[in-house]
Amino acid sequence: MCGIAGWIDWQRDLTNEREAVAAMGRPLLCRGPDAEGLWVSPFAAFAHRRLVVVDPTGGTQPMTRTLGDRRYTLVYNGELYNTEEVRRELQSLGLSFRSYSDTEVVLMAYMAWGKSCVDHFNGIFAFAVWDEAQRQVFLARDRLGVKPLFYARRGSSFLFASELKSLLAHPLVLPIVDAQGLAEVLAIGPARTPGTGVFKGVSELRAGHWLVATEQRVQTEPYWKLEAHKHTDSLDETVSRVRELLIDTVERQLVSDVPVCTFLSGGLDSSAVTAIATRYYQRQGLNPLHTYSVEIADMEKYFEANHFQKSVDAPWARYLAEYLGTEHHSVVVEIPDLIRNLMTPLRWRDVPGMADIDVSMYLFCKEVKLNHTVAITGEAADEVFGGYPWFHSRDARDADTFPWSLQLPRRLQVVAPWVQKKLKLEEYVAQRYHEALAEVPRLPGEDPHEARVREIGYLSITRFLPTLLDRKDRMSMGASLEARVPFTDHRMVEYVFNVPWSMKACDGEVKGLLRRAMKGFLPDDALYRKKSPYPGTPNPEYLQAVREEILSMLDDADAPIRPLIREEGVRDLVTTSFQPHEHRPWFGQIMGTTQMLHYLLEVNQWLREYQVRLEF
Repeated sequence: MCGIAGWIDWQRDLTNEREAVAAMGRPLLCRGPDAEGLWVSPFAAFAHRRLVVVDPTGGTQPMTRTLGDRRYTLVYNGELYNTEEVRRELQSLGLSFRSYSDTEVVLMAYMAWGKSCVDHFNGIFAFAVWDEAQRQVFLARDRLGVKPLFYARRGSSFLFASELKSLLAHPLVLPIVDAQGLAEVLAIGPARTPGTGVFKGVSELRAGHWLVATEQRVQTEPYWKLEAHKHTDSLDETVSRVRELLIDTVERQLVSDVPVCTFLSGGLDSSAVTAIATRYYQRQGLNPLHTYSVEIADMEKYFEANHFQKSVDAPWARYLAEYLGTEHHSVVVEIPDLIRNLMTPLRWRDVPGMADIDVSMYLFCKEVKLNHTVAITGEAADEVFGGYPWFHSRDARDADTFPWSLQLPRRLQVVAPWVQKKLKLEEYVAQRYHEALAEVPRLPGEDPHEARVREIGYLSITRFLPTLLDRKDRMSMGASLEARVPFTDHRMVEYVFNVPWSMKACDGEVKGLLRRAMKGFLPDDALYRKKSPYPGTPNPEYLQAVREEILSMLDDADAPIRPLIREEGVRDLVTTSFQPHEHRPWFGQIMGTTQMLHYLLEVNQWLREYQVRLEF
């Protein structure tokens, strides 16, 4: 993967602004430690950081090509998994290539097809192309939003970057947060409303959208979205189609010029991906596939099963690695290391995130990167196949809010009353929820239960999944590791979205359809193991460390978060965090009381470290 940034200005000569553009590229070093590139012209300037995965010599960026008298320059972050198919299409049009990189294919595709080039791509990507003759820039982002892309318009300037920190490195983009941005952090976070960039006047290009910026305007349009169709395949045909799609997707994503591994937790999703990958390796006569799992030190000692986590992963990961014949590596996150890095993920996310879940993911990716550059993971299967508890819980299905965030009153108890009133936080969440519902594609005459499950599936794919994709992208790229996500293949998502719930939950099993599709790939005990999410940290040392940090924050008269919080409410949380209680996550499946305190620490550090100026 890579990091990209750019500055367009239609009224200013940028040829003497190399340092300003280079400054935008420097914060992206972790995304591309292998090479850097800079391109400057009178009206456009691009910076690029490269992580070499395919064609080390031919994929150098920024890349410029000409077609007739038209000149185009590209910066690109991503991987095309159908590079050869698209290349052959372009060659049939008379275009020729200098390299075998997907970078050149993306650029030539835009030169040939313009905005519709994205319709030809299967992959994960965020890219920008400057058309010198038209004096316009084209941006596009992959269909599910695996790769990030932010932008801002400031007067005659248009700026874009892979990460917020890169935009903030430009003097025109200030760390100002208005009412909407703060409402996102306090009431929606760690999720974000699609398109919002938290900082004032900063947007994120939505998944499945393109953008064209000219001197006169910035135009964005969707080129892909989920649609409702009547599903006509039988259950057996559906199982066969899912198996076929998943095999094709995983095998496409194994292509690389650098070492590839898989994450293997022992759960259904990562095990399915790994099983397909190992069969491919065996057919190709390759060395055994390397697999990695992560566990928190003393997990088995302190683990307590609950509705969301039935068992620890580590024994299952080892069992499946032996069954599949992989070269397995178990990464143990030690508690002192986790505590030392409580705030480290903030530097990669640029906004408060998922507490210890981010920390352990980052430390895990650092270990994987010691020997591998590309990892294939199991994210997105729960959103696509309906694996989360909120697909199955009547309370969640009946709730008139985001089903992964049912504890809004509980989280607002720590927000200062004047802030709640000023930002109208309850109304803000309700507005965002109903905006999301209004987007859901409908099937006329659909059974009410099927219609509601369709709504939850759409919300999960478009509102919850981006949070996990952000986490995976930022934590893996923070370690300069490329993470690929086969379950986000748009063909799979489109197909399964319209499969009736009775088929998705066939055999009375959560994700029964996926289990049937993987029959014969995995042993039955692993195939029908109950879901267990990415592990939180049950070790009391973590809880104690967070407790001490939060109390220190409350005693700090200069803590920037103090005006925004209700101190009594925070102290109540500190007290209840040490009392036995039923696990009641305030976000997702595993973010409980300790993670809420950790999140507040991140908000405080974010306000201070990013020198956030509040305007509301």
